[in-house]
Amino acid sequence: MLEGRRVLLGVSGGIASYKSCILARLLTQAGARVSVALTRGAAQFVGPVTFEALTGEPVLTSLWEPSQALDHVRVPQQVDLIIVAPATAHLMSRAAQGLADDLLTTMLVARTAPLLLAPAMNDDMYQHSAVRSAVDILAAQGAVLVGPAVGDLAEGPSSRPGRMVEPETIFNQAVRLLCRGGALEGSHVVVTAGPTRESIDPVRFVSNRSSGRMGYALAQAAWWRGATVTLITGPSSLSVPDGVTLERVETTADMAAAVGAVRPQADVLIMAAAPSDYRPEAPSEGKRPRAEGSFTVAMEPTADILMGTAGVRRPGSTTVGFALETGDAIEKGRAKLARKDLDMIVINDALEPGAGFEVDTNRVTIIERDGRMTECPLQTKAEVATAILDVVERHRVSKKTVSGAAN
Repeated sequence: MLEGRRVLLGVSGGIASYKSCILARLLTQAGARVSVALTRGAAQFVGPVTFEALTGEPVLTSLWEPSQALDHVRVPQQVDLIIVAPATAHLMSRAAQGLADDLLTTMLVARTAPLLLAPAMNDDMYQHSAVRSAVDILAAQGAVLVGPAVGDLAEGPSSRPGRMVEPETIFNQAVRLLCRGGALEGSHVVVTAGPTRESIDPVRFVSNRSSGRMGYALAQAAWWRGATVTLITGPSSLSVPDGVTLERVETTADMAAAVGAVRPQADVLIMAAAPSDYRPEAPSEGKRPRAEGSFTVAMEPTADILMGTAGVRRPGSTTVGFALETGDAIEKGRAKLARKDLDMIVINDALEPGAGFEVDTNRVTIIERDGRMTECPLQTKAEVATAILDVVERHRVSKKTVSGAAN
């Protein structure tokens, strides 16, 4: 997703600098070309060879290297983003005052790229008025700060901010800074994910195999593109995507109510959940003992959440449905697209190896209202999410163009 992007990762001298190795790897794996600049203190914690091995790029450490005489100006003006992680109290205080007394601070003064800072220090240090003033100055200068978090510090547990946020959180914020600017920026995207559960008794329930992976990947990818994201999820053990507003639900009725509450504000509605289609007609108030032998549970249909939004969606919004089928998937998907008045539908076959539930990959076909079809090969669900949102953005640009021409 970051192919062709250039990132400068500045590392200052704190124990959290070991986490910057993970961040460098994440950025590189995402396709970015990563240049690392170490302060003298940072090199005491993690050596340049480590970062060079992780990024495949020479590591910058000094203003005085003969072959790097102009790197302090050239590099920060050629990259798409500068990240400083960890950003220590000393580094931020110098940067706020425009001091340029080593390679990294000189780069920060010379920069033309956006700046992302991940503060990390002792909690008392973070509360110091001089540090708070530096934070305010840097934010006023346009720097984006992520963290610090509350948690264990090198010297022991703490209940106050000071700990550097995890590398994955910094990475996600970096991706958002690099990928926003498209048709989803500033829009409100609502994503549903996961299964729902319908009680048979207080212990047992009816559900399905959905893990929520596809919906969670879509929510994260939409946030990366600059959207405000609400993720409505049934029971799932997945980690909450960074930046999104999460609402957990249990039953199909719960999910329908949650969707109904946010639907009027939704610019994009992506219905990736797999809500239960049936529920027990009369759930038992007590657990049925096994000793009573076999029994029959009468089932009744649940509400069709997506159909319930038809006719009451926000004007100009985009609605995406999903069709998980086990035969004639394309034709069944086309019928669902028309029946539920969707802008597009994402179709996949539950029986195809490597696709469907409880796996990290998927192969889908996206069909738009005008009949245009996009085939996505078997790939990770994060990659599928990117492909789906590419089509959503194209659709929204087209819709705005048509609306503008009509006006």
